[in-house]
Amino acid sequence: MLRRTALKATVAALLLAGVSAPAAAGDAPGVTATEIKVGAVFPFSGPASALGAVGKSLIAYVNLINDKGGVNGRKINLIALDDSYSPPKAVEHTRKLVESDEVAFVFSTLGTPSNLAISKYLAVKKVPQAFIVTGATRFTDYNEYPMITTGLPSYDTESRAYARYLAKEMPNAKIAILYQNDDLGKDFIAGFKSELKEAFDSKVVTSSYEVSQPTIDSQIVSLKSTGATVLLFAGTPKFAAQAIRKTHESGWKPLLITNLIASSIASVLTPAGLDISTGVVTATYRKDVDDPKWANDAGVKQYRAFMEKYMPGADLAESNYFTGMHQGVVLEAMLKQCGDDLSRENILKQTRNIKGLALPMSLPGIVVNTGPTNNKMYTQLHLQRWNGKAWDLFGQLLNDDAK
Repeated sequence: MLRRTALKATVAALLLAGVSAPAAAGDAPGVTATEIKVGAVFPFSGPASALGAVGKSLIAYVNLINDKGGVNGRKINLIALDDSYSPPKAVEHTRKLVESDEVAFVFSTLGTPSNLAISKYLAVKKVPQAFIVTGATRFTDYNEYPMITTGLPSYDTESRAYARYLAKEMPNAKIAILYQNDDLGKDFIAGFKSELKEAFDSKVVTSSYEVSQPTIDSQIVSLKSTGATVLLFAGTPKFAAQAIRKTHESGWKPLLITNLIASSIASVLTPAGLDISTGVVTATYRKDVDDPKWANDAGVKQYRAFMEKYMPGADLAESNYFTGMHQGVVLEAMLKQCGDDLSRENILKQTRNIKGLALPMSLPGIVVNTGPTNNKMYTQLHLQRWNGKAWDLFGQLLNDDAK
């Protein structure tokens, strides 16, 4: 009782003096003197389970942080649950994290449908939805989604990069777009429409698929019949691998572009066939760990050392592990900036206050800069082409100039 009274007196004195007192451990949800609870939801199973590698790597990196003593003297208690890429499960798990586990904030939840399903609930509860793993363009609207910061390049940014490249290099191309029938895929359609404008209808043919479908073979056959010379895939890894393989088996030879989250060597190119995948183009912000040109790079060495100790036996070429590690680095940096004020208000403030953070596996020149009116972790991309053994960068660094 004396300790509580003394604490209240101290806070009152600070307020009277015009000083804003940081949230005490006992007053901030999910925070004690030795721990901060953080919630996360990932598709460890289900149709997008390949993306669960992001969560596995994040968990491993949090273990690294905790082995170093945590952040500002507190260990991170990361509670990561499996929603199987199902929005109703994501809602159920998120409610548990907030109401039963009493996490300080939700971090790195993966997938557009899941994040959309939980966004209103978290906004009402004023729980930060930090650095979500989706590029859905809608979430970059910081007024509409005040609790959100994004952890992937927006699909709008990425799709416009492809549209501009094709307009310059293949101005007469007929473009086929195979897209996942959700916000992910629809954002790519919207991005091409914003660039091509009235020429979209004459230059582009589209076909969609549902994540519940077993294959996309029929869509590939249908798009091939249009005579398109470019195929853009916008979806998740399992179906990207199918698209690459079926395109090859059908004898169709378009320029094949696949979106960033579906460009992993381990979960896309290898299942499709590394040779078959030769010529595939994607946009990226990260280094290729298997490319000899990065062999002595400090960030790649850091990644290799982390994986060897905390995820032994895992495939280093699985780029979703890069994402999970980067999420962990951002989590650590953001919590350091919070200091001892771990109120949800300050946590949200610090998610919008990351300045010049160079992440280990990001390409040179690509850094994280968030701000009061920018909730995007990544705003820069570079095009690359698969040569059968590694990715070759080409063109110039692309900056998101859409405001």
